[in-house]
Amino acid sequence: MEGREAGRRRRESLMSDLADRLGLGEGARAIIVNADDFGMCHAANTAIAGLLDAGYVDSATVMVPCAWSPEALSFAASRPDLDVGVHLVLTSEWTRYRWRPLTGMGTTLTDDAGFFPADVLLVEETAAVADVSAEIAAQLQAALDAGADVTHLDNHMGSVYGLLTGRDFLGPVLELAARHGLPFRLPRSVEGSGADPELHAKLDAASAAADALGVEIIDRLWTHPFEAAPGETYEQVRDDFIALLRSIPPGVTEIYLHPMVDDDELRAVVDVAAAKRGQELRLLSDPLVLHTIAEEGLIRLGWRALRDLQRDGRNGDRA
Repeated sequence: MEGREAGRRRRESLMSDLADRLGLGEGARAIIVNADDFGMCHAANTAIAGLLDAGYVDSATVMVPCAWSPEALSFAASRPDLDVGVHLVLTSEWTRYRWRPLTGMGTTLTDDAGFFPADVLLVEETAAVADVSAEIAAQLQAALDAGADVTHLDNHMGSVYGLLTGRDFLGPVLELAARHGLPFRLPRSVEGSGADPELHAKLDAASAAADALGVEIIDRLWTHPFEAAPGETYEQVRDDFIALLRSIPPGVTEIYLHPMVDDDELRAVVDVAAAKRGQELRLLSDPLVLHTIAEEGLIRLGWRALRDLQRDGRNGDRA
């Protein structure tokens, strides 16, 4: 029990450090609202570009291997004032619309049809570290070559975290992030997992590796259910999201969502959750949501603030 308590105290100490170094003040509750899957399809691009432009999301991340990524990257290149990162992709989950590695089909990153695997388990079981390293580097370089001022890295479907088998690819990801001076979506703590000391130990080890390389990471990572519950109304989704916002603790929390236009294209692309994507688009500009953020005193951040901190070399000694 003493070991767990020491681990809890250590995580709490680490969580307060980032907000302090960002100059946010004691007890600050900061959020980064990130739109995942920019570039996946035109429905995603229309929604996310509009949300970024209006300031309803703080950042977005592009799925570079997808067919509509040129549109997203062109937007990012034209708007260097907005925070746009790279959503590192190792999976292709839909049945009617799929994408392939930038590094070609002759690697351990493809299924029998030559696409990225549909599920994370296959990635963890079969992908070679060298192939992952080459692919994620190619995805980042493609975004940079397109003129995007990349602010951060994160990962599609959590395929680099090793959550299913324990075999992760965080080493090459953190090395890539350090090489380019980019922060990475990695939470220091996962609430509600107190009964899983292995996960806490894994997060502690991953956080220590990020710290050793000077890569900035967040305190925690939150979202809400990917799909709507049967019969769930928009108002229920909104009220649940408002409850989530009210429960944000001190530190820096990223909230990631997948806002898209719920149209014929999206419904042709995805197997599930088209309606929820449309609800998230509506949610992010909902006056009640915006009022809650203001009422709770939540500080809005973009990933650029973490990138600046990292590149200024002010990550400090957190060993």
